[in-house]
Amino acid sequence: MDENYEGEDLDNIVILNDEDGNEVKFEFLDLVELDDEEYVVLLPVTEEGEEEEGEVVILKVEDSDDEDSDEESYVSIEDEEVLSKVFEIFKEKFKDDFDFVD
Repeated sequence: MDENYEGEDLDNIVILNDEDGNEVKFEFLDLVELDDEEYVVLLPVTEEGEEEEGEVVILKVEDSDDEDSDEESYVSIEDEEVLSKVFEIFKEKFKDDFDFVD
């Protein structure tokens, strides 16, 4: 799945379009750098605006090829090793803020 996601940031809430074109809301939790790449860690938000208990979503940040645009897109990650490394960095940074279940 190599889908591009475009988002706009409203405070802490990021609205992305999934592969079917549906808008999905996420709470932005963190930006993690790994091997000169940036990854966003997002938490799905339900329709009532409540945070959903469960898994976070990790997407790779890609800058636009257009030099005049500062727009970013988010791309899904297929490499389980990269996902694991990014999640470990996130867990270490927020170990006192979240209860992680392995």
